[in-house]
Amino acid sequence: MTVTSCLRRALAAALLGALLIASPARAQLAGAGRLQPQQLAIVVNDAEPNSVAIGAYYRERRGIPSANVVHVRIPGKPHGLSAARFQALKAQIDARLDPAVQAVLMVWTAPYKVECNSITGAYSLGFDAQQCVRTCAPGRPSPYFNSASQRPFTDLHVRLSMLLPTESVEQAKALIDRGAGAGFRLVPASAYYLATSDTARNARAPFFPPPGRIDARALTVRQLHADVLDDAHDIIVYQTGMAEVAKLDTLGFLAGALADHLTSLGGDLLGNQQMSSLRWLEAGATASYGTVSEPCNHWQKFPNPTVLLSHYVRGNSAIEAYWKSVAWPAQGLFIGEPLAAPYAAPAAVHSARR
Repeated sequence: MTVTSCLRRALAAALLGALLIASPARAQLAGAGRLQPQQLAIVVNDAEPNSVAIGAYYRERRGIPSANVVHVRIPGKPHGLSAARFQALKAQIDARLDPAVQAVLMVWTAPYKVECNSITGAYSLGFDAQQCVRTCAPGRPSPYFNSASQRPFTDLHVRLSMLLPTESVEQAKALIDRGAGAGFRLVPASAYYLATSDTARNARAPFFPPPGRIDARALTVRQLHADVLDDAHDIIVYQTGMAEVAKLDTLGFLAGALADHLTSLGGDLLGNQQMSSLRWLEAGATASYGTVSEPCNHWQKFPNPTVLLSHYVRGNSAIEAYWKSVAWPAQGLFIGEPLAAPYAAPAAVHSARR
């Protein structure tokens, strides 16, 4: 048996042990320690009107304390930043944050990379110049991968980060509403995993969770040998490997849905070489992931399907589950609504502090 096969079986066993025999009472308790609004900071680009408008809406919708709002100015909407310019931006953000803040949401579409690193990878783990020497080389391991930590900055000095795209105020508000609406009631859902004809982009297939029913979450895990998912309307997770994913307009994503494709440049949000991860959010997903520079097909540079599903259905928020699922995230960009948690117990409603 290969090392990959052994790891897949170990991860699948962990998922089954935690979930397939879980009682409804345990299900309700899941996610009790997930990221809360008062632990999240939002960073608004005052040089971009959409960022200002969307940041204000997010703060009100999610009850983010006013002390957790950081204002910066990044004129010109550059796709990338130099390492030096990024370090100055990071220092400006960090100087405003209380140590209790465990995660940061950057409210803009661009900049989304720092040289060959994603801006989220560089912010949370520090800029990795060595990765840019050879982008296909193995990445720096994340201490948060498959972690049980509920306070990553306190425990591991990793302050999670995600990007909330701002190309359209209307679409951004709809995305925020999807995230905020996830988790009020358990609805029948499916997690779809596609092994495609694109062999090089099937690196994650050995880690697909086993098909079956998770009764405590009203969730069905489905594995398909197909290049495309068509006319499915109960999607909570969709993971595949293709440079371009067809028929997104036929799909129905549930509130809180996670979706991503293994390809080289999904995180190049405003590029045109491959399908941008923005297309997932536009189609109705709540969070996604993609790499900003050529990573080659190391599975460790992409969300591990079993780790992602395992933490998400235990009640983690989208930002926690996605970050826990990537072993080498330097080149990977996390985008979407971070607090979405469809499998968490309902939390008290928070109002924004003024």
